[in-house]
Amino acid sequence: MSRPRGGAPRPTPPAERPATLHPRNRHQGRYDFPALIAESPALAAHVILNPYGKPSIDFADPEAVKVFNRALLKRFYGIAHWDIPPGYLCPPIPGRADYLHGLADLLAEDRQAGATAAGHPARSLEATIPRGPAVRVLDIGVGANCIYPLIGHCEYGWRFVGADIDPQALDSARAIVAGNPGLDGAIELRRQAEPRHLFKGLLETGERFDLSLCNPPFHASLDEATRGSQRKWRNLGKLDPRRRLPLLNFGGQGAELWCVGGEAGFLQRMIDESVAYPTQVLWFSSLVSKAGNLPGVLARLRAAKAREVRTLDMAQGQKQSRFVAWTFLDAEQRHAWHAARQAL
Repeated sequence: MSRPRGGAPRPTPPAERPATLHPRNRHQGRYDFPALIAESPALAAHVILNPYGKPSIDFADPEAVKVFNRALLKRFYGIAHWDIPPGYLCPPIPGRADYLHGLADLLAEDRQAGATAAGHPARSLEATIPRGPAVRVLDIGVGANCIYPLIGHCEYGWRFVGADIDPQALDSARAIVAGNPGLDGAIELRRQAEPRHLFKGLLETGERFDLSLCNPPFHASLDEATRGSQRKWRNLGKLDPRRRLPLLNFGGQGAELWCVGGEAGFLQRMIDESVAYPTQVLWFSSLVSKAGNLPGVLARLRAAKAREVRTLDMAQGQKQSRFVAWTFLDAEQRHAWHAARQAL
């Protein structure tokens, strides 16, 4: 399950960049700023012209990024209320949507294989995607923005459990859920009281999830996170000493951005802990932002004796990313899982 990464060797105007987002991603091409502003007038104050003379926003301005995200969520996903506390991670929405669409394809491929094995006629991948509240998804590190549950429920009708170790982040996520009618029964939020653990103490006895997803902390320390942001601003030509830039790109609190061992250490812990829940989660998954961490992740999954491992490359403009998914269930067990879900 893979897709070419796309991108170009030199910067090109957005209209000329190859389409690299998932085909079902709502954020293809350039944004219609007049339409966004018509629904979210506050966005008008933050629109600028980019170097190509096209409307954009200043991504070095945290308030502009937040207002832009609010407008996108309202226009494309019907989210009327969305806000986060100052300093918390304000995620790039197109990339988050791509991750969810990739996971939907993963479930659909499983169901297609099961149907074929049972002798049923072939159906398109999109027609095979499991939709509705019978599908349950666990978001490890839901954050203050609650972005994956919002998009995943809107696109596919899935139910989510969002977990976090940060009480303030959970309070923000709860306010978002409470502020949008219809989300109460679709998104549950839980505190992970033990920061050393990811699944232990969080999963209840006997409950099952079709997917788990995660955007792990990227850095090994706050200093590393700060240097990473400065490097990015420098590469974008924005590191002007006369301008006060945000300390961290797209904001973010400690647990959102760094942990001991960084992304590689976090993913090792996730894989090791997932072994204890082989029948409670159909497909575990996580973003892997650093390509250099991928070989270690795959080696750890081999050592953990995962039955199947899938890697999906994703690209948005010049940014390259990927997610890894793994399961401890064989094909026959996965087919039985989907058959039981369809019967609900």
